[in-house]
Amino acid sequence: MTLLSRLNRPWLHFIVLGCLLFYLQGRYLPAPKPVVGPLSAARMDALQQQWMASVGRPPDAGQLAFMVAAELDRDMLFQRALELELHLYDTVVYQRLLLNMRFLQMGEGKSDDEMYQMALAMRLHMSDEVIKRRLIQVMEQLLLASNPPAAITEAELAAEFDQRREELRRPPRYSIEHIYFNREREAEAEAVIAKIQQDKLTPEQARQLSSPFLPGYQFAAQTPDQLARHFGTSFVENLQQLDPQPGQWVGPVRSTYGLHYVWLAALEPARDATLDEVRLQLQRDLESRATDAALRESIAALRQHYEIRQ
Repeated sequence: MTLLSRLNRPWLHFIVLGCLLFYLQGRYLPAPKPVVGPLSAARMDALQQQWMASVGRPPDAGQLAFMVAAELDRDMLFQRALELELHLYDTVVYQRLLLNMRFLQMGEGKSDDEMYQMALAMRLHMSDEVIKRRLIQVMEQLLLASNPPAAITEAELAAEFDQRREELRRPPRYSIEHIYFNREREAEAEAVIAKIQQDKLTPEQARQLSSPFLPGYQFAAQTPDQLARHFGTSFVENLQQLDPQPGQWVGPVRSTYGLHYVWLAALEPARDATLDEVRLQLQRDLESRATDAALRESIAALRQHYEIRQ
């Protein structure tokens, strides 16, 4: 039997034609993409209410569009996680569904696995925000595993350090002791200060003349921000205006609470930071930025497989 006669079989023609049609359908008539969105009116309203609560005014068109896009991305990641059946292998989801079943008082007398299967059958995982956040988190980890951010180089660290040199500048540090005059004793301040100067009292000796001050009387190597947490911003501003020198009394200095006669024990001037001092901070910042960029890139690629409806 010749090759031509072997090929002259109707069933063979049918198979070849079917394969050809299947190829052409996949090539020119692809399956429709899964649909994500649009957000319901209730969710749109909830987004705007959240913005109002945090900012105090309604979002403008650009801000609202940004929030909607972020929410649709969350929906897409959740949908992809469900397609991959990640919820079936996650212990957090398992425990959350059991908690929900017990709260609903369903599945009484059944084992944990039986209650879990009931929860899946009831699709409780579809409407639980905790489960949604968990699955989105897992999806983000999977995306980063497939598209990890590049390692931070020494050159990038040096460039970041140069760019942020002013921001990273080390503030001055004050080591002080003080005598406090509350509102009721402010009129006595001049006489008490004169006694301290005349008797050449040490800060420890002079402390006996102070009103009680809850935060304390000695503060070592404090930045202006740290001092402001104890005395208030006005104290720091008033102290700096007096340009105090180490080993001297200065004041009285007014604060939020009253008057203070201040002994400046030591002063470390402001200075530029060194790269070694801020290396870990810069490393964390650059790694966080690189991770965010890699995740955005992966999410953008994933969007190509979905029809996103605004």
